[in-house]
Amino acid sequence: MIAGWHLMAEQTEALIVIDKLDEMRRFIDRRFAELSMEIHATEQLVDYSEANLASKLEVMQEQIAAVLAAPALSTRNSGVELEAVVQTTEAAANRIMEAAEAISDWLVELRDEPELYARISDKVNAIFEACSFQDLTSQRIRRAIDQLHHVESMLGSISNPNAEIKVPRGLEIAVSGPDLAQANIDEMLASF
Repeated sequence: MIAGWHLMAEQTEALIVIDKLDEMRRFIDRRFAELSMEIHATEQLVDYSEANLASKLEVMQEQIAAVLAAPALSTRNSGVELEAVVQTTEAAANRIMEAAEAISDWLVELRDEPELYARISDKVNAIFEACSFQDLTSQRIRRAIDQLHHVESMLGSISNPNAEIKVPRGLEIAVSGPDLAQANIDEMLASF
């Protein structure tokens, strides 16, 4: 009977262990199922977020392209217009300076009248000095043109992500470089 008792106790212990193992297997299966569902849900959220983000970026690029399309021609024309201003003021300044040089040459004939010579000579020199505006404005307008081209290039690359951003050579120098000093311009004009 004792042997039967031991056998029964062992069978009972084995059943308890089997029940505990079965309970642990169910717990592990349940946790695997829960983790699998969480991983699947996270994967779907990531896929949704990537797709959503990509579609939002695509919409933004389309909107930027639409904004750029309308003024693109006028922006290019702005640079052309500014360059025309530079050329026109340069031509006008050159004509004024040529006329002032001719007057200066004629002044030689007035050397016999020192007072009149001095007054006219002062006015001719004032004309030369006033024409220095062209050099300064030309420098500033050319910088603005370079900046317009740079901004246009950057905006174009935003609307076309495969485009290469080209920074105009010397832009950093042109943007921050000093204008010629008035003394330098006066010195140059004095040589005429």
